[in-house]
Amino acid sequence: MRAVLDTNVLISALLVRTSLPARAVQLWLDGAFALVSSAEQIDEFKRATRYPHMRGRIATATAGRLVNEIRAAAVMVDGAPRLALSPDPDDDMLLPTALAGDADYLVTGDKRGPLDLKTVGRTRIVTVRAFLHRAARLP
Repeated sequence: MRAVLDTNVLISALLVRTSLPARAVQLWLDGAFALVSSAEQIDEFKRATRYPHMRGRIATATAGRLVNEIRAAAVMVDGAPRLALSPDPDDDMLLPTALAGDADYLVTGDKRGPLDLKTVGRTRIVTVRAFLHRAARLP
């Protein structure tokens, strides 16, 4: 199984180590699924963790460690053109990542935006909770 974890999921995983997003990241680290990402998403993640309201909440070293893990172990796809499909244009870079990476799931913490689409190509767009039910059979 392949999945794209939305940048907000990756950030939430670092903010609260016992959260559902943290479980999703840990499942990837444990080999339960292949993470699909891109250099563009890594850049977005690095920018977001440096916003003033995030400083002090996520240590630079912690964010850097996750970036290194993604670069080393994720399926990296790049060069796919943006698709203007999501109601939130900031999420449009994740859609071609999912398509180019042949992802089964795009997992998001957003309440709207990509979730409104339900699918892009064969990729199902789901919440973290729904993904965890499928990936780990969690209650």
